[in-house]
Amino acid sequence: MKNMGSPVKVGKMDATSFSSIASEFGVRGYPTIKLLKGDLAYNYRGPRTKDDIIEFANRVAGPLIRPLPSQHMFEHVQKRHRVLFVYVGGESPLKEKYIEVASELIVYTYFFSASEDVLPEYVTLPELPAVVVIKDGTYFVYDEYEDGDLSSWINRERFQGYLHVDGFTLYELGDTGKLVAIAVIDDKNSSVEHTRLKSIIQEVARDYRDHFHRDFQFGHMDGNDYINSLLMDDLTIPTIVVLNTSNQQYFLPDRHIENTEDMVQFINNILDGTAEAQGGDGLLQRIKRIIYDAKSTVVSVFKSSPLLGCFLFGLPLGVISIMCYGICIADTDGGVDEHEAAKKENSDRELTDEGSEEEQEEEKNGRYTGLSDGELKQKDVMEKKKD
Repeated sequence: MKNMGSPVKVGKMDATSFSSIASEFGVRGYPTIKLLKGDLAYNYRGPRTKDDIIEFANRVAGPLIRPLPSQHMFEHVQKRHRVLFVYVGGESPLKEKYIEVASELIVYTYFFSASEDVLPEYVTLPELPAVVVIKDGTYFVYDEYEDGDLSSWINRERFQGYLHVDGFTLYELGDTGKLVAIAVIDDKNSSVEHTRLKSIIQEVARDYRDHFHRDFQFGHMDGNDYINSLLMDDLTIPTIVVLNTSNQQYFLPDRHIENTEDMVQFINNILDGTAEAQGGDGLLQRIKRIIYDAKSTVVSVFKSSPLLGCFLFGLPLGVISIMCYGICIADTDGGVDEHEAAKKENSDRELTDEGSEEEQEEEKNGRYTGLSDGELKQKDVMEKKKD
């Protein structure tokens, strides 16, 4: 950043030593990357690579709205960005809203402004001012009545219509509120079935965008490892699955997808509620998730290193067993000792009580009180005669 002449200063902080500052900035996990700009703190949520972090820092540190004064500049920027948001027009409430949304979502994408004559010839705007997104070889104009809130619309449209989906991308797509239709394939497998399903998803994303773009995101995923852990099931690839990232539900086609029409019918069944939803975030599914994750962790550890698995799981179990055995033995001995002590105490109390009764009786009768030595001898003689 320094060599590039960037105004951004890079530093680090040990949040365990400065917990008050970490709490102030809402740090909940490590590592956390933030960019401080004025009174605002922007969280970095992109891939953890040097180039992506530098690109994020330059984007957020720069102006919220970047002007495009000429067609040449517009073409240059368009080559660098696959998704381009542009405000066209003068001062207006829409521009104020655009600036407000840019201050929130600049962590994800760039925001530009331009005059109408700078735009490509194929872009036709029904009225000004307007916000337009240029992507996938075409453009789409924001309509407040059909698209709702501007922030929600930009958050949905910041992705291309078709994506190579991985775990990070799927996590980011969760913010859009869209269902994600994925062709789960093996990129290294060039068989007809793998390429056919991928082509079907691409065709639906391109040809039926006006029908499904508000509700669906399309893409493909390489391999089924991640999707298996997400669905807690073993999917046979190639296959198609539709994920609802908001509640962890998913949909599987009830018949083989042969062509684009079959895929469109499957999507329509999901939209009208006739397709069966599986999974979810209910209590039973949460319990199943805990068991599945624990099982997967144990199995993966033992597969990678059996000796390490025995040590990691055997040692704690051995310690816990010894502790439980010690507690049980301690309770038994303690109970016997307490019983013996209580029994002895009761016996001593009885002896003490008897002695005190005899002394009270002797004091009451005055049996030996005030007798002389002669009287005592005479009393002994009389008792012997009586015996």
